[in-house]
Amino acid sequence: MNLACCPLNSGLDAQLTMLSLADFTFVHAMGIYGLWDIFAIPRGTLGVAEMRCSMQSTRTEIKDTMQQALAFEQGPIRPPSEAGSLLIRVTRNCPWNRCAFCSTYRGRKFSRRSVQEVKADIDTVKHIADDIKRISWRMGEGGHLTRTVLGSILRDGNLPDSYRSVVFWLASGGNTVFLQDANSLVLSTDTLVEILRHIKDTFPLVSRITSYARANTLASKTVDDLVRLRQVGLSRLHVGMESGSDAVLKLIRKGATSQQIVEGGKRVVASGISLCLYIIPGIGGVDYSREHALESARVVNAVNPQFVRLRSLYVRHNTPLMDMVQTGAFQPPDEDPMVKEIRALIETMDGITTTIVSDHILNLLEEVTGTLPQDKATILGVIDRYLGMDDDDRLLFQLGRRAGAIRDLDELKDPVTRTKLEAARLEIQAQTPGGVPQYIAEIKKRFV
Repeated sequence: MNLACCPLNSGLDAQLTMLSLADFTFVHAMGIYGLWDIFAIPRGTLGVAEMRCSMQSTRTEIKDTMQQALAFEQGPIRPPSEAGSLLIRVTRNCPWNRCAFCSTYRGRKFSRRSVQEVKADIDTVKHIADDIKRISWRMGEGGHLTRTVLGSILRDGNLPDSYRSVVFWLASGGNTVFLQDANSLVLSTDTLVEILRHIKDTFPLVSRITSYARANTLASKTVDDLVRLRQVGLSRLHVGMESGSDAVLKLIRKGATSQQIVEGGKRVVASGISLCLYIIPGIGGVDYSREHALESARVVNAVNPQFVRLRSLYVRHNTPLMDMVQTGAFQPPDEDPMVKEIRALIETMDGITTTIVSDHILNLLEEVTGTLPQDKATILGVIDRYLGMDDDDRLLFQLGRRAGAIRDLDELKDPVTRTKLEAARLEIQAQTPGGVPQYIAEIKKRFV
């Protein structure tokens, strides 16, 4: 057994070679912080038998201590595009926390984390990443994150959960970071600069750092503030504009105006930071559907963000929006009207070079993706093709898409797939009250 990478007292190497692999793995994992120092054990005073006995009697206590000592704080959500990013929590929860459609931070108090707390988390991640490399050397994998090393760490119940977060990040490339929670830019520019510098100093290979931000917060930042953040590593901001209609923004209690979205967005674009705006098709309900589409396009045209991502509406329980649905004050559109709304939105976009992305399972048409202006006709063609189907085929496509059987319109042409979907539709209609639409509604609950 090669102990060259073990950070324990070198005088114990001979004794450690006599330990079982399970014992050694446990001691090795503790090595970052020092088993001896944590439990005040005089170095070199324990024999192998005593050491093993001591490990058995304190294993639970040690594991709990490891979980605490090697933990770093992570928030509840991040964009789907940041699935492989390291999550560094700089604030807790949302400073607004009143949006009618959102339940993510409901009942949770907003707070700013100190620079010292955040830096300590970043340092903890570095300790874990270094130890994962040492584990790789010990396993004979040369310090590389091979499939064998990855599987071993993911399965090892003795390691803290934080190891699994870090090893997944490293397996995803280890070069992207996402700052949590809902509005990191509420921190002062100086504070963010210090945090960003520490990330880059600690992980020089990190090439992209992103965050959520609220439009009204961005409108309060100067372009010079945002340039400073870009210069120390901030690459992209994800902003939930939701709608460009002031009537809709008021309805959903967004706490921002369309003018603030435009002003904040323009400042981000001027700073050179990539901007991704999120729009919720359906958030205007039936009453404001067309206004929502046209006004959202107006805002996007004014800002020209690098990305617009679509997140089709799903009304969650325990939200003010669900209360509005139950009282009749809000009527969410069905699938087809929502598709028509998306068509009006994209058709009205003009004079911009934005990339439209439909990368969420709640979006019916995943193919509504492309860069304007060159892909506009293709995107509208996909929508028109769907709307041109007869009622039965549209319902069949909805069933296949929501059930995960198909992802694009062409797959419905496959005879085998179509036969299976038609059989499933007949069975659902016979057994489910409300038929296929109710079945689809139940499936959507699993997506959020």
